[in-house]
Amino acid sequence: METIAVNLIVPKGWNELNDKQLLFVYRLLADGLPSVDIRTKCLLKWSDTHVMGVGSGETTFLLKHRGKTFDVPATQVAEVISLMAWLDDLPTFPVRPSHFKRHRPLPADFSGVPFEKFLVCDNLYQGYLTTKDEHLLDEMGKVLYDCKVKAFPSHFRIAFFYWFAALKQYLSNTFPNFYRPAKSEDSNMLGSPTQNVAEAMNAQIRALTKGDVTKEKEILSLDTWRALTELNAQAKEYEELQQKYPTK
Repeated sequence: METIAVNLIVPKGWNELNDKQLLFVYRLLADGLPSVDIRTKCLLKWSDTHVMGVGSGETTFLLKHRGKTFDVPATQVAEVISLMAWLDDLPTFPVRPSHFKRHRPLPADFSGVPFEKFLVCDNLYQGYLTTKDEHLLDEMGKVLYDCKVKAFPSHFRIAFFYWFAALKQYLSNTFPNFYRPAKSEDSNMLGSPTQNVAEAMNAQIRALTKGDVTKEKEILSLDTWRALTELNAQAKEYEELQQKYPTK
């Protein structure tokens, strides 16, 4: 059998994945598979390709693609798998399944979402980073999809985590003055402190209300992006004052 090169067309990033593809990745992640296995399974699944066995050569695979069987060099398969390294990273823009059963999710970037819901989810997210208690992801899912269930499937828990982790990374890039990298060793993968979460939340609310407790309800109902824009501006002003009048 002749060894040939085959065009395997696959998504180039998280933003190109549809619901079925997203959930397929989350199921593999929930199963705890190594990165190379996840990439390989996604490559074969999304390109409608099946491994039939070892090819006629020592360094080839026998693949079935769209009804035809080919000998494909292992180097070509490895090259395509390397192009899917983006699966190892968080999405640069938050993505999530478009529904859970009949329930629709909040906007992926939390635009137009009340600040209170963001604070609740952030609290649950930070709590999960600290405790690894998956029930906290269930509670997050109830907010993200506005539904009442006892527990979510494991792959949806992964979806919630990836969604909010990507959101925090996206927001940290958008509001760099407010989301400054933590210097403490007790920080999570995104650089946000994992301790004293309640204190941090209260500090944000106090900063927005400027100490006026009568405005708390109004602040919590603010659009998340509007609230973070104000917090970022306040953080920038504080940094500028620190630079102008450094503490001796």
